[in-house]
Amino acid sequence: MFRRTFWFSTGVAAGVWATTKVNRKLRQLTPESLAASAANKAIEAGHRLKDRAVGFALDVRDNMAQREEELGEALGINADPELPAPRRFAAIENRNTHKYVEGSTYQTYSYNRNEDH
Repeated sequence: MFRRTFWFSTGVAAGVWATTKVNRKLRQLTPESLAASAANKAIEAGHRLKDRAVGFALDVRDNMAQREEELGEALGINADPELPAPRRFAAIENRNTHKYVEGSTYQTYSYNRNEDH
């Protein structure tokens, strides 16, 4: 009788364990659960891809700056050129001065359209 009780209890425990495992697996295979796990994996892959892309872009920028320095040294264009003095123009025209240059053959005309009428 003790043997039968032992094996009956062992069978019940195995049945409960197997039922729990099967139910857990069935919950994992529902469409909602599959969609959630796929979304999580996609997000993780996106983060990894973004990190790699940012690292690649930083490497490219560093190497580009280094190569520009090498080319500048090789071509001698890293030296600061002497720039001409900046030109300055009046922002507002001085109306007290004449609008013609002495010795010019051109007449100066007024730009007021109301003078003709």
